[in-house]
Amino acid sequence: MAAESILDRVERYYSGRFAEHGATARGVDWNSAASQELRFRQLLRLVEDEPGRFSLNDYGCGYGALAPYLIRRNANVVYRGFDLSASMLEHARETYERPPDVVFVAHESNLGPADYTVASGIFNVKLDVPEAEWRVYVLETIDKLAQLSARGFAFNMLTSYAEPEKMRPDLYYGDPCELFDQCIVRFTRHVALLQDYGLWEFTMIVRMQ
Repeated sequence: MAAESILDRVERYYSGRFAEHGATARGVDWNSAASQELRFRQLLRLVEDEPGRFSLNDYGCGYGALAPYLIRRNANVVYRGFDLSASMLEHARETYERPPDVVFVAHESNLGPADYTVASGIFNVKLDVPEAEWRVYVLETIDKLAQLSARGFAFNMLTSYAEPEKMRPDLYYGDPCELFDQCIVRFTRHVALLQDYGLWEFTMIVRMQ
């Protein structure tokens, strides 16, 4: 299945969730605002020791929830959000965009390189895409996260160690050990695997400097 077809399926799914639930955690397919912010905290461990101003790409930003989260914590950041969903981007721009420090873009090519890139939830919903093809898409996308990042990147994913009876066929459960190995071999030895924060998922932190 071509990447364009996969992305089209993903865009329709998330735009539908947003139409149903609006600018809420449910609108990006999370169970609650608390779990959404818990994921943000894990991803931002990537930059927790950052002493000065930095730039950050939010790859798959949805309706832009990470931007106000960063602002509330007084992060000294230049933020760029990218998403496939036009309706989510419209909300993000109307609500959070403050050029030049907070900008949302509709095309990956408009992101440009940043110090860091984070991606939350973009690998979970595979819908009817065959698992082997989704795995290829995941690895190709992780390559893109690395290419966009000068100093490091982070992503999260549902874990293959989840309880079997709770797994769904439309979701993708990645092997954290395999992806940890992939990141070390292909990018850097400075990789952290987090799977200790109470959700059936993991967060990968990859520091390239």
